[in-house]
Amino acid sequence: MIGRKVSVETSEGRTYEGDLVGIDEKLNIILDNVLGAGDKVYKMVLNSDFIKEIRLVEKPFDLKALADRLNKVFPGLVKLREDIRSIIVMDKIKVTEQGVEGSGLATERVKSVFDEFVRETKG
Repeated sequence: MIGRKVSVETSEGRTYEGDLVGIDEKLNIILDNVLGAGDKVYKMVLNSDFIKEIRLVEKPFDLKALADRLNKVFPGLVKLREDIRSIIVMDKIKVTEQGVEGSGLATERVKSVFDEFVRETKG
């Protein structure tokens, strides 16, 4: 959930919403652009001892659905790598939720499929 908007409920019943930017080995977390803290808070560290619940408040990017769509355009040449949250096309083009990495005509086609997918799923 790093890099995502989350809602955190504390054991004291307070709720904070912000961008999860860090977590350590003790499960302490760092939030950016925090709402619910009264005054505008830009960054907050919450001690894991006081965290009751963390919820993802935005829809996660569906890599599997994008991989399925890319596989229709590039049959048999698409590998979904959940371990690194990426799709590899033709063993040279890397696709993540941030965009497409690579160059050439095939990359342009992958990028157009990616852009269409993002437009459809955000709307």
